[in-house]
Amino acid sequence: MQLLEEEVKQVIIDVLQLEDMTPADIDTDAALFVDGLGLDSIDALELGVALQKRYGISLSADSEETRRHFASVRALAAMIASQRKK
Repeated sequence: MQLLEEEVKQVIIDVLQLEDMTPADIDTDAALFVDGLGLDSIDALELGVALQKRYGISLSADSEETRRHFASVRALAAMIASQRKK
């Protein structure tokens, strides 16, 4: 799971062009929105599209469950791992 979490961190950095950050700078359990990384809804949309393309997962933009998955890197990685097993 740690490898997947590092991959997700790198996807966040690449997609959102966070040029001054490395995966080590992103706390796996920190909030992605408001506090933590401070992402916004546009960032979430870009990140969601990138994750769907890279991992072949399915996300619903207006789903409360999807919002929970975007709570942290750890939550995203767990969701990706669970959808990969299906």
